[in-house]
Amino acid sequence: MNNTQGSTEKKILILGGTGKTGSRVAHRLTQRNWPIRIGSRSGEPAFDWLDQATWELALQDIHTVYITFQPDLAVPGAVDSIRSFAETAVKNGTQKLVLLSGRGEEEAEECEQAVMNSGAEWTILRASWFCQNFSEGYLLDPILGGYMALPVRNIGEPFIDVDDIADVAVTVLAEAGHTNQLYELTGPRLLTFEEAIREIATTTGQSIQYEQISGEAYVAALTEYGVPNEYITLLTYLFTEVMDGRNATVANGVEQVLDRKPTDFAEFIHKTVASGIWATR
Repeated sequence: MNNTQGSTEKKILILGGTGKTGSRVAHRLTQRNWPIRIGSRSGEPAFDWLDQATWELALQDIHTVYITFQPDLAVPGAVDSIRSFAETAVKNGTQKLVLLSGRGEEEAEECEQAVMNSGAEWTILRASWFCQNFSEGYLLDPILGGYMALPVRNIGEPFIDVDDIADVAVTVLAEAGHTNQLYELTGPRLLTFEEAIREIATTTGQSIQYEQISGEAYVAALTEYGVPNEYITLLTYLFTEVMDGRNATVANGVEQVLDRKPTDFAEFIHKTVASGIWATR
């Protein structure tokens, strides 16, 4: 497929274009010579979820939007923001919306419905927990510190490599055949958080202690570290409510789109070790 032909009239806006998935999607599309616009507060023009006055300019001449919402679709106000943005996008001529969603979150499913009901062509990418939360997110410092305490029961999660999400996103953004489809994106096997930490420790040769703690103890620890209340509420909700077993299944969305197996957690570990991110300082 020659993605340069006609692509000038199909510019893609990547919301969260500097984030975990957005930056990877932007890089891959740029390699394909696909015209893109990065949607972020530092972008040109700027895009800010909290300032609707920035939306229309960012949407000018945009055919397709890759939608990611920070910090999570479960936060208060996310559903209204997604609904309003989708309406604004359609009003401004955008024809296709691709939403990165989360598994097992009622609020995320409401956001999905808002996109589905917008009048635009849509594709939903409903993803499990990111492997990269252990290497690029809030779980990195505990790994480097050798101690991780979470209020998570012994529940399996099919952690997905963000590079797989980006590969799927680029395919559905740039190629035909994925209109009005919902893909559940997971890794190939279930791991508890304790098992994931054990695999990281074994491969890296580092001593990393894992402890299951109460929700109250977790809130107290985050508060002590100065984490903002809205993030404490979100993380506690995700760990104690969403991680109740409802997502302890493996889905085949990656295979459906890419015709290959998703990246195994062990492969993610080896890739991250090679990057040096987990090297103790």
